[in-house]
Amino acid sequence: MPPNIVFAFADDWGRYASAYKQFEGGTSINALIDTPNFDRIASEGALFRNAFVPAPSCTPCRSSILSGRYFWQTGLGAILSGAVWDETIPTYPLVLEEAGYHIGYTYKVWSPGRTMNAPYGGERTRYEVAGNDFNRFSHFVTERAPDLGIDGAKQMLLDETRRNFDSFLDARPVDKPFCYWWGPTNTHRTWERGSGKSLWGLEPDDLKGRLPEFLPDVHEVREDVCDYLGECLGVDAGLGVLMERLDAIGELDNTLIVVSGDHGIPGLPRAKCNLYDIGCEVALAARWPEHISPGRVVDDFVNLMDLGPTFLDAADVDIPTGMTASSLLPIIESAKSGQVEPGRAWVVTGRERHVGNARKDGLPYPIRAIRTSEFLYIHNFAPDRWPAGDPAGLDDLDIEAPSCDKILSDTRVAYADMDGSPTKAWMIHHRGEAEIQPLFQVGFGKRPKEELYDLRVDPDHMNNVSGAPEYREDLNYLADTLMEVLRANDDPRLVEFKCRFEHAPYAGSLLEDT
Repeated sequence: MPPNIVFAFADDWGRYASAYKQFEGGTSINALIDTPNFDRIASEGALFRNAFVPAPSCTPCRSSILSGRYFWQTGLGAILSGAVWDETIPTYPLVLEEAGYHIGYTYKVWSPGRTMNAPYGGERTRYEVAGNDFNRFSHFVTERAPDLGIDGAKQMLLDETRRNFDSFLDARPVDKPFCYWWGPTNTHRTWERGSGKSLWGLEPDDLKGRLPEFLPDVHEVREDVCDYLGECLGVDAGLGVLMERLDAIGELDNTLIVVSGDHGIPGLPRAKCNLYDIGCEVALAARWPEHISPGRVVDDFVNLMDLGPTFLDAADVDIPTGMTASSLLPIIESAKSGQVEPGRAWVVTGRERHVGNARKDGLPYPIRAIRTSEFLYIHNFAPDRWPAGDPAGLDDLDIEAPSCDKILSDTRVAYADMDGSPTKAWMIHHRGEAEIQPLFQVGFGKRPKEELYDLRVDPDHMNNVSGAPEYREDLNYLADTLMEVLRANDDPRLVEFKCRFEHAPYAGSLLEDT
């Protein structure tokens, strides 16, 4: 019988899992958390050290994964605001369904965009009989804790996960393999302030000295990150429920389980919507007994768009010719650790439009990057634009900032491509302080056409060496390689005289913006 496929894919979950602390040392953020269920999948299967999203924005990333194509090859699925799914594009769930699989999902698959979740069958394949309170994890538990206790309130959400999954399993025809997508969104903003400590026992100030250099190492920012880590632990707890149910029905060892997220943490500068590692690097682990040797650590560079053809390949279903990504099955079934396929030495990422009104005239921030083990090269196609969105005057240090509550509640008040957050509010309000000004410029300011970072000495991407003579050869090689990949895959930024991303319907005002 073909394998079942379970894809646990959390919204805005970056590379935060305790399985990675063995490579990062005791001063890493991951050293402070415990994700036993993700770690179990990694130890009983394979842990990927160099997994990156095709685009650090929800809809284009998911368009790419579902279609097995670069995001710019998915029509209006390449943007977030204004996205429309092109139903002529094959997607792995619908191809699997045609091949005899029972398919379904809970929570988020493909959105925002029209028609919601169309690449996975829309409402027809949705299984949420028990509700979707899991997506408000910290809020729900905080509200119910006075009556139920913290553990009791958490259990209600885990029961919801179990019941939703059971409804999907109960609908499966006898002897039919299944393909299930579990897509919690609790790791997306907003979450309950202080919940990392109150619900999970995480101490915000234990993060002191562990944050990346571009973030102010102050209590408010530490608490913000700490609360996010609590939501990551919630995702891991839900993952445990899925594994328990698979074991209970005798399907655990005949199921390919893959776990990841669609980009990095929201509401932090340089993270979500940016091509630095904190925005694009994600956790990835896979378990499939008799096919994946346990305890393997894979160093190959993986673009998550490779997952679509991988799932089809594992099911022995023909991969549509339009899928430009490459199956990971040879890597999965190899007994090797480390670098398995020498050709997987880099990954290409990019983005276009996120929030529709982030910039004047609804323009995107066009950017592409290539990441290797040693370097990150970024090409900003429009360096005159604001990467995080127009500042609404806040680039002037003498302009009074909106209230913290306003920044928290309304992402679009300024720098709209960055979600509202305590970190965003704190940095805006303290941007005039001498020690904060350089960090504010790095996180919120404009960027040059080219950026190059030597990750061997600069893991936080603080020193752009694109103009240094000693790096000229490296820069030229990476820039040439990136442009070759973009041309070979018909990126409109290079192959269209009038690039579609600069014009309606890919740019310009939207109904919800007016």
